[in-house]
Amino acid sequence: LKSTFLVFNRGNHEWKKLIMVHHWPVTVCKEVEKDCRDPPDYWTIHGLWQALTECNRSWHFNFQEIKDLLPEMKMYWPDVLHPQNRSHFWAHEWEKHGTCAAQVDALSSQKKYFGGGLDLYQELALNSMLQKLGIKPSINYYQVSDIKDALASVYGVIPKVQCLPPKSGEEVQTIGQIELCFTKGLKPQNCTEPGEPASQRPGAGAAGGPGLEVCEDGPVFYPPPDGTAH
Repeated sequence: LKSTFLVFNRGNHEWKKLIMVHHWPVTVCKEVEKDCRDPPDYWTIHGLWQALTECNRSWHFNFQEIKDLLPEMKMYWPDVLHPQNRSHFWAHEWEKHGTCAAQVDALSSQKKYFGGGLDLYQELALNSMLQKLGIKPSINYYQVSDIKDALASVYGVIPKVQCLPPKSGEEVQTIGQIELCFTKGLKPQNCTEPGEPASQRPGAGAAGGPGLEVCEDGPVFYPPPDGTAH
């Protein structure tokens, strides 16, 4: 394992923020204009990220290492767009983000990385927290600030909420992703640092996908799973 971690000794591979990324499957399908078949009706894991990507490209994904986690992975960390080829999605997340997260002892193997992501997802319980806050998929609109404030009141830190901008004929943006951020010691921290523009468009590898941006202040659509028109 020593050779595996030599790459982390380079200063340019240091990171400070760990990001737990949840995405809303209905919006994931809309984002790529794909008619998904029965997407989950709950928030699922997109990934456990840092600002860096691909710290060790030679440390390839090994499906055998996470076989014990498979039931939970299929349920909570699915490939929404390609459910039959999910291991490709997990390999992408490991090689792009997991090899960087492995700097932390608690995430220092493939099993620890994916298992740690699943544990964090369960601890945060975003789905039930949103339900308790009265924030449910609806044909009525919410205010972005209300969602952020409500989540901050629960978690004690400011989340990052990302949306699909309105397409032609649509009135408002659509919520797509919620990020909650942590230190290397897995302690919660604000996702937006002082002085960092809140509306900054995420860079490559940091966004949820090609169309997601940090939500603008104002109304937002939280689309029901049945695709109810609004």
